[in-house]
Amino acid sequence: RASGGKKSRRTTSTPLELPSRSTPSRSPTTSMMQEAKMKLHASALPESLPCREEEFANVYNFCEERIASNESGCMYISGVPGTGKTATVHEVVACLKRARDDGELPDFQYIEVNGMKVTEPQQIYPAILTQLTGEKATATHAQDLLLKWFHAPNPRKQAVLLVVDELDLLWTRKQTVMYNLFDWPGHKKSKLVVVAIANTMDLPERIMDKRVQSRLGLTRVPFQPYTYSQLQTIIKSRLEGIDAFDSESIELAARKVAAVSGDARRALDICRRAVGSADSNGETVTMKHISDAVQEMFSSPAVVAMRSCSLHERMFLRAILSAFRRRGIEEATFCEVCKDHASLCHLQGFPPLALGTLAEICSRLGSSRIILVEPGKSARLQLIRLNVSQDDLNFALQIDCNATGDLLVASDLEAELES
Repeated sequence: RASGGKKSRRTTSTPLELPSRSTPSRSPTTSMMQEAKMKLHASALPESLPCREEEFANVYNFCEERIASNESGCMYISGVPGTGKTATVHEVVACLKRARDDGELPDFQYIEVNGMKVTEPQQIYPAILTQLTGEKATATHAQDLLLKWFHAPNPRKQAVLLVVDELDLLWTRKQTVMYNLFDWPGHKKSKLVVVAIANTMDLPERIMDKRVQSRLGLTRVPFQPYTYSQLQTIIKSRLEGIDAFDSESIELAARKVAAVSGDARRALDICRRAVGSADSNGETVTMKHISDAVQEMFSSPAVVAMRSCSLHERMFLRAILSAFRRRGIEEATFCEVCKDHASLCHLQGFPPLALGTLAEICSRLGSSRIILVEPGKSARLQLIRLNVSQDDLNFALQIDCNATGDLLVASDLEAELES
């Protein structure tokens, strides 16, 4: 306050210069390598998926024809993981939406559900109902409401495109969920197009009874594992405009993965690891970097230990992954894992094991430190966690997949059953 009643004058001063918050500029090589790592990430999907033009055309034509004519139908898409099934379907949906917005297709409603994201197969009904009408209901009530919706004739009803991913996980003993999904489009007034995606080529013949197979129909699109030339094309398309690899290194990565699984995500992962190794030394990626990345991935102690497991030990690990996905957290009780193991046994076509045998398998995996077992109030309630990364486990299990999408090779199955 100024003396003598005079108002004080506020003086203006030059504000202090704040330190720059920007990080120091990186060298051109480092920036290029960082960009390569970002583009090689499996989640960085391109606008158009290379090497799946034929499959894209089949799926698009099927959906477009039925939406345009207000007809119903079912399509079954199958293939081992990492072959572009879901990415291709998402690209098809994006193109259908553009055609709708441009007035080339009538209006339709898009719904997507995933077997991994529900705790029980019956919970797929509320998931569909919420996206369809915005209503919330119990599984039983939602099933009744969906039945009425798809059976009731209504000329103002929009066409519905329903994509069901991870169909394998919706199997139940009575197969009611699968039957309903494929039965709804059988009604002429339903205006429902179902696109089901699964990892097993012969899932309908293997576990579906005849009444479900008859509803599914014969429209199928198999996604074969990528060949080395296709993997090479995929990697090069990601690296377009980035001169971080020599041509021989990309070919080596593609050939290594094609010989094992044909999984595009694994090929991209190997290249990302190689980029990290080369970037730390300020080099471009060479064949040596690829070889080191492959060796690290194939020969890590965790992968070697899991590959040396017996048939049912590997199936138990697969059941753990399934239980994790259903619960949404990375722990499950022994009872929950046993339930998923029984489903896998049925999928593979042989009887499930007794609880005592499964307890011994759990104990062996715990002794080898592949899993961590936390005691509970009873043996059924003991908590199971993984002591290895899910990526390593998925890779170790996928090595044993054959071209038909089976979890394990037949020779291992016969040997285990004989023992």
